[in-house]
Amino acid sequence: MSQQGYVATPPYSQSQPGMGLSPPHYGHYGDPSHAPSPPGMVKPAGPLGATNPGAVLPPGAPPPGPHQFGQNGAHASGQPPQRFPGPPPVNNVAPSYAPYQPSTQPSYLPSEATSSVTHLGTQLSAMQINNYGSGMTPPSQGSPGPLSATSFQGPPRPPQPSILQPGSQVLPPPPTVLNGPGAPPLPPTAHRQEGLPGPVPLSAQYQPPPPPGQALGAGYPPQQAANYGPQMAGAQLSYLGGFPTGPSQMAGPPQPQKKLDPDSIPSPIQVIEDDRATRGGQVYTTNIRGQVPPIVTTDCVIQDQGNASPRYIRCTTYCFPCTSDMAKQAQIPLAAVIKPFATIPSNETPLYLVNHGENGPVRCNRCKAYMCPFMQFIEGGRKYQCGFCNCINDVPPFYFQHLDHIGRRLDHYEKPELSLGSYEYVATLDYCRKNKPPNPPAFIFMIDVSYSNIKNGLVKLICEELKTVLEKLPKEEQEETSAIRVGFITYNKVLHFFNVKSNLAQPQMMVVTDVGEVFVPLLDGFLVNYQESQSVIHNLLDQIPEMFADSNENETVFAPVIQAGMEALKAAECPGKLFIFHSSLPTADAPGKLKNRDDKKLVNTDKEKLLFQPQTNVYESLAKDCVSHGCSVALFLFPSQYVDVASLGVVPQLTGGTIYKYNHFQMHLDSQQFLKDLRNDIEKKIGFDAIMRVRTSTGFRATDFFGAIFMNNTTDVEMAAMDCDKAVTVEFKHDDKLSEDTGALIQCAVLYTTIGGQRRLRIHNLGLKCSSQLAELYKSCETDALINFFAKSAFKAVLHQPLKVIREILVNQTAHILACYRKNCAGPSAVSQLILPESMKVFPLYMNCLLKNCVLLSRPEISTDERAYQRQLVMAMGVADSQLFFYPQLLPIHTLDVKNTELPAAVRCSESRLSEEGIFLLANGLNMFLWLGVSSPPELIQAIFNVPSFAHVNTDMTLLPEVGSPHSQQLRMTMNLLQQKRPYSMKLTIVKQREQSEMVFRQFLVEDKGLYGGSSYMDFLCCVHKEICQLLN
Repeated sequence: MSQQGYVATPPYSQSQPGMGLSPPHYGHYGDPSHAPSPPGMVKPAGPLGATNPGAVLPPGAPPPGPHQFGQNGAHASGQPPQRFPGPPPVNNVAPSYAPYQPSTQPSYLPSEATSSVTHLGTQLSAMQINNYGSGMTPPSQGSPGPLSATSFQGPPRPPQPSILQPGSQVLPPPPTVLNGPGAPPLPPTAHRQEGLPGPVPLSAQYQPPPPPGQALGAGYPPQQAANYGPQMAGAQLSYLGGFPTGPSQMAGPPQPQKKLDPDSIPSPIQVIEDDRATRGGQVYTTNIRGQVPPIVTTDCVIQDQGNASPRYIRCTTYCFPCTSDMAKQAQIPLAAVIKPFATIPSNETPLYLVNHGENGPVRCNRCKAYMCPFMQFIEGGRKYQCGFCNCINDVPPFYFQHLDHIGRRLDHYEKPELSLGSYEYVATLDYCRKNKPPNPPAFIFMIDVSYSNIKNGLVKLICEELKTVLEKLPKEEQEETSAIRVGFITYNKVLHFFNVKSNLAQPQMMVVTDVGEVFVPLLDGFLVNYQESQSVIHNLLDQIPEMFADSNENETVFAPVIQAGMEALKAAECPGKLFIFHSSLPTADAPGKLKNRDDKKLVNTDKEKLLFQPQTNVYESLAKDCVSHGCSVALFLFPSQYVDVASLGVVPQLTGGTIYKYNHFQMHLDSQQFLKDLRNDIEKKIGFDAIMRVRTSTGFRATDFFGAIFMNNTTDVEMAAMDCDKAVTVEFKHDDKLSEDTGALIQCAVLYTTIGGQRRLRIHNLGLKCSSQLAELYKSCETDALINFFAKSAFKAVLHQPLKVIREILVNQTAHILACYRKNCAGPSAVSQLILPESMKVFPLYMNCLLKNCVLLSRPEISTDERAYQRQLVMAMGVADSQLFFYPQLLPIHTLDVKNTELPAAVRCSESRLSEEGIFLLANGLNMFLWLGVSSPPELIQAIFNVPSFAHVNTDMTLLPEVGSPHSQQLRMTMNLLQQKRPYSMKLTIVKQREQSEMVFRQFLVEDKGLYGGSSYMDFLCCVHKEICQLLN
């Protein structure tokens, strides 16, 4: 499979911090053939223009520190640029905007610094973030002139490892509404060490504001909801104090700074609200090629009129560049995030099913594309030209129809495959294994009955719940009962199979002790129809907890359990799904035995990638067997210590399954979350034994695939099962020129077995525009899809590359994308201005959120297992889930209108938006926090918790008490709305301001500086701006 980055994208393995413009590189990530050039070398001209020799860095650049972006986002040496296999996804899709008119640009004084890289003091005193969009007007007030950098030099400071952190980092912590009056600010050293602050004592986190006239730190004054609108064009960031380019300049005590206004930088909340205001609640029709859909946070009704709904396919850009040279120049990855089984709301039309009987679907003879709206009928309807490969095909006699006066078939609107973007075909026997119809799938429930699971009540809880969920097995809409058969296995060091045949009075147990060569001891009576065997199954579920009540066995096996389930499905000749409930590292002597290898010493070294790799290849070959037999695995983990998720998660990951993890499971706190996940996983829409193929029109092709998938070759994505929450991200590359007339066409076909045992093909078609203008490419970008792509390509690279290198590549590519826009699409303006495309104005923010995620940046309180877990979750996420995961929703609850059923307006994820008198709800798709300010109104506390005051609230609860008050009902409704459509049940954590648990909550305030490294949004913008200036010079 081709793994080339775009050009200008050297392999991941070179840890070059430099991002100057060297000649483009092709090559695989790990290709050692590109030796880095010596430090301090002048960089040759690259795609963005000649490099100014003034941009060469001093040889004494600071050594890399263990901070977030490795060597400070590049430029520590003059080595070739590095690039990720694609740019980060962008969060909001802009409608089309009026072309830029230079007259809307306010004039700024040129910077006084003569060097090619303006110091940030000068840059940012006039740094203006401009979006070229509709209706932008210059600010009425004049901009402050830049101050000379020299006036801000203090006594020399010792060299600091990172130039990512501008001077503001050594100032006192952010003054916020949370700060009490009085105490002096911290000395700079207590707050920063090696570019990474250590754990700040709680008292230090809430500092009083400095006395009047004293400098503010990187923090911002409390603000109401962000106020970022069209007047943005004139917003200036005044940021005084030189931005260091070498060790000698990182000097001096904190200088007085002008106050930064966080509302002057692009707000994701504003972007989301603006899109909702213009496109929310409307009907979006898919009849125009390459139109940009509403962003993923906007609710609207989608009407299929020839292109697939954005619920099924979203693209990083809806306008592809005509040539590969343009693609290399812009470095925007060309990718689609495909979610073939996405859930469709009840007010939208479900997919039509097309049945051509024994003839099967009509397909192009050459490229095998399926009949779709992109086929052109000719010669009176007797032939058609394929839209993908241009081959002329005969129309089969059964499919013939006359054409009307515009060359369209008379039955155009009667046939879904001619008029719609998405539809399904009934597949013929040629599409089935061994050319015979498939059997309906089976579910096998496999319960770890080791000592700890019996003692904590987990086994009893699972058995009780199964009685309920088995009543709700998924079924075809027209059927009364489910066709799915069920089976049961328990295990510790050995496996216990159960015969639950309907004519038995009691279930029978068979024990398999030879876990090295697992076999299935019974066929008849193992997989049964639930309705027929209900009494025997209930009998078994009552007996299991008692049967093992006296067991002292603590060792477990794991791989043999999966092997047993797969062999049972293989023997029954049906696809299916294993539900495994497991809680410990499998240390018993058997295939797949694991040892504890959780080594914190590997963190922040080049060997850190080992923590994400499985420690044995047993699981990969087992996953391969599972896929070939249509056996998917859902894994429910209940760890009390390290269980090696990186190894155990391989089979669920590669078979299209899901991992759920409940750390330190406690019955009274965690059972509701687990039961919701179990019910959801059993009931969700799913296809089995699936193969997906993505076809494209001539000129480009699919080259890379990211997701919970398995690939035997370079084109077929294989999944033992695929459910409504799983998305596959596909990257495309040019292999020829594209034409503006025909555009770029994509067809995704998924062959799968339904829950009723029918073989079907699900087809999604999408037409994109092509343009030879870079501005069109930028205008059609979707930030949310870009971030989904970047996250998956980075998280895939984590297995093979040092994290520092990956972070550098991400920063470099962000700068490259924006520098290309600045150079080729924006009007003339001062270097000191940061100019962002309208469709990508929150792209730097979301990229910074990705860079700060615990997968790419380790934190002491996050376990290795948690990092491996999050990595695997993100690999399967669709655009809506990744958007919320990287930029959580923060809702003020104290302002809830009890008469309004809609969600309150969100606020930005920053500590400056919290207030002592407030209550805030934060959700990211995995976690939910209810944050209580120390001065929360007692009447609100009473209404929600039924206790008199803040001090009485019990922070151990994970479910809100049912108080009948309007506020309580409104809050519970809000939480339910946030939970809807999310694949994971979010466990609620109550957080009190200034208590220890607040440290965890603060990690989700992604616009602020991380406690253990990771820039604030403002600092990252400064860093990216500086990179862009160096590129342009």
